Amino acid sequence: MSTNMRTFLAILLSFLVVFVYQYFFAKNIETQKQEQAQTQTQTQTQPTQGPVVAPGGVPAAPAAPAPAPAAAVKAAAAARDIRVETPLYTAVFSTRGGALKSLKLKEYRATLEENSPLIEMVQVQEGAELPLSTAFTDSSVVLPGDIVYETDRKALDLTGEAKPGKLVFTYAAPGQYRVEKIYTFRPDRYSFDLEVRFLNNASAAVNQNLSIRWLEELNKKGMEEEGAIAQVKNSTEREAGAKLERKAYGPDIQWGGFENKFFLAAMIPKQPALTTASFARDARGQILVTLDGPKNTIPPGQAGVFNYTLFVGPKEYNRLKEEGVGLEAAINVGNWMKWLAYPILFLMQYLYKYVGNYGVVIILITILTKLLFWPLGNKSYKSMKEMQKVQPKLAELKERYKDDKQKLNAAVMELYKTHKINPLGGCLPVIIQIPVFIALYQLLSYAIELRHAPFFWWIQDLSAKDPYYITPIIMGATMLIQQKMSPPMGDPMQQKMMLLMPVVFTFLFLNFPSGLVIYWLVNNVLSIGQQYYINKSPAA
Repeated sequence: MSTNMRTFLAILLSFLVVFVYQYFFAKNIETQKQEQAQTQTQTQTQPTQGPVVAPGGVPAAPAAPAPAPAAAVKAAAAARDIRVETPLYTAVFSTRGGALKSLKLKEYRATLEENSPLIEMVQVQEGAELPLSTAFTDSSVVLPGDIVYETDRKALDLTGEAKPGKLVFTYAAPGQYRVEKIYTFRPDRYSFDLEVRFLNNASAAVNQNLSIRWLEELNKKGMEEEGAIAQVKNSTEREAGAKLERKAYGPDIQWGGFENKFFLAAMIPKQPALTTASFARDARGQILVTLDGPKNTIPPGQAGVFNYTLFVGPKEYNRLKEEGVGLEAAINVGNWMKWLAYPILFLMQYLYKYVGNYGVVIILITILTKLLFWPLGNKSYKSMKEMQKVQPKLAELKERYKDDKQKLNAAVMELYKTHKINPLGGCLPVIIQIPVFIALYQLLSYAIELRHAPFFWWIQDLSAKDPYYITPIIMGATMLIQQKMSPPMGDPMQQKMMLLMPVVFTFLFLNFPSGLVIYWLVNNVLSIGQQYYINKSPAA
């Protein structure tokens, strides 16, 4: 394999890695973030914990449940809003369904503008059912999800508190049942707990199967990578919102909900082994994620208790990890690259503590990566240099054996053996570095740390494209310089293709996150310096 061919294959392989990986693993990436008006994330967690007998009671053997009198569920008073303030978010709950009406993240804004609205995690159509609505289905008592509850307070403020706070919604059908939805909020976390208690006041046992739902209307302005998501038996299932069809999963649902590129709304059941999940669209076309728990029999005078944890917030690795249910899988670094992407993320976070600029962190990581592969790079460039020396002899052999390919191949291999040249010496170092590039590609595309993170001058968001396309153009120029420094190809067709590669890469990188472009640009500059050093060094 000639030097020119190896160089061509190396660049072509890099191109294919970027293009194919982009197609299969990041195909839903939308255009620019500056056009995002609001970030929406929704997730649904299903009540999965089976009924717990109230203190002092012992579960009776399931009897043939006699249907409880059908309660005439009426929307009593008009629905009211209950505001919950924490240092991290402002949530608004409605007494209609005891559900979530709004949740705004205080540390994240929709755009770079100073007065840009806070990220809103709830977006449903007017009059539609609200996220975290609950309903008893497959049951002898039907409880609609939009009934109006009573509540124990008008507001809850935890901004100056260190202890958790509770918000309780209550609905009672006299002589039949009483339902409580108890939310527990912690000031320092994006997660909060939900306990649903069903007290059977009827004279006969009742069957209950609680479902919990998250609804979300797709962002009409094109929020990036919106869709339903669930963790099923340690495998992450994703369905893009625009293409979503009805899907069913489980049992063994660890969590499920709604996501976009940087934010997540997840419902976490306490009994995943008995929980199933489904993705669908409701009658209004909204995304609907439902978690269904097991069917349980509740004897008279006893209570069934269903417990969930809800996470509604950013995809910050540390916050997701501390929930202990694998929420960090929502960061779309790819199942194959976790082993490499997560250590790089930890290194980024560590360096940021001392540098304070993620753009500089990317440059430092690029330098460290280059140093790590420096010996391999030297080997590659030396092999290219030696191959360049034997190009005249290769040309003679091609002319001598132009009618006999078998003899030509034998003569070429003998030439390589005489000059101690490994034909794959220039390709293998490039191939070995491909996993690192893929991991960095995914990480720099999906790490929320880069969202709205400034670099210098015109680059104020490392997760968005370069607004003036300056860095991609410079990157293309560095690729052209590398090409000029490499031995010329003998095949005219290959030469034309090589000249086209910098142009293709430049256009490919125009809409890539500027953080990724900076990584590739700095890597090219370092490679130019290394190749120049090898080319100028005396031969062994």
